[in-house]
Amino acid sequence: MALAFYFILSLIIPGFSKVKTNPVSYIRPFSFTTQDGKAFTDKDVAGKVFVVEYFFTSCKGICPRMNNNMKLVYDQFKNENDFLILSHTCDPETDSVPRMKKYSDSLGVDTKHWIFLTGRKDSLYNMARVSYTIDDPKNNLKSLDEDFLHTQFWALVDKNGDVMNVYDGLKQSEVNDLIKKAKKLLKEKQATNTEN
Repeated sequence: MALAFYFILSLIIPGFSKVKTNPVSYIRPFSFTTQDGKAFTDKDVAGKVFVVEYFFTSCKGICPRMNNNMKLVYDQFKNENDFLILSHTCDPETDSVPRMKKYSDSLGVDTKHWIFLTGRKDSLYNMARVSYTIDDPKNNLKSLDEDFLHTQFWALVDKNGDVMNVYDGLKQSEVNDLIKKAKKLLKEKQATNTEN
């Protein structure tokens, strides 16, 4: 009897039988500067699915490997208008707008889909730790001048601005999982657009 009731509810209430994943966090308002020197805010990602990373252009350690893996994500979604990649610098004193532009050009990517961001250090770090949750806020035990964020973790954000998952950008299996989850989120977005 209970199964029949559940089945009927799943037929008459859209989304009743779908398992919902609680978000890890949500995006707070932000304003940064792109590789082209243009303002980029939370309004520019509204209604889009996007992945977030932090890197710095002079990094010789994990950043080149991470961005090679991010290129795999880019290749999967480069023609998808509702998907973005946001690469924030963790070294804004070095990574000026011209330096970010040179770096993005060296990757040969369309910066309408893969956006490189710089800004104030405190704002960048706060977004990583509080909004995207890809670095522990307890890591900021020193002064801002001495603080340095260096993380291999990426955040996947849905169309509502909710951080749905955090992935290790150095692990191929997790990059593959991110691609699958992003495709699912994009399908959900398209289904929602079709219903409206």
